[in-house]
Amino acid sequence: MSKRGLAMKEIRICWFLVALGFLLTQGCTRHEIESKHEVQMAPIEIKPIHITIDVNIKVDKALDDFFGDIDQAATQGGK
Repeated sequence: MSKRGLAMKEIRICWFLVALGFLLTQGCTRHEIESKHEVQMAPIEIKPIHITIDVNIKVDKALDDFFGDIDQAATQGGK
């Protein structure tokens, strides 16, 4: 191997040992996370809802249909 290839191999081994050492030390330590959550609910106020609905119904068509039948019967019966 060339000197450069040997140096790169040594650098990789050093980084591997550093990472291994870091992982081993992290495995031996104690990690604890403590969290506390507090949720407060405000009282809910319920108010009545007033709704006004304007309904426009076209009665003319229905009345024309109803009385139109009666008018036809009256005119045909009078002949």
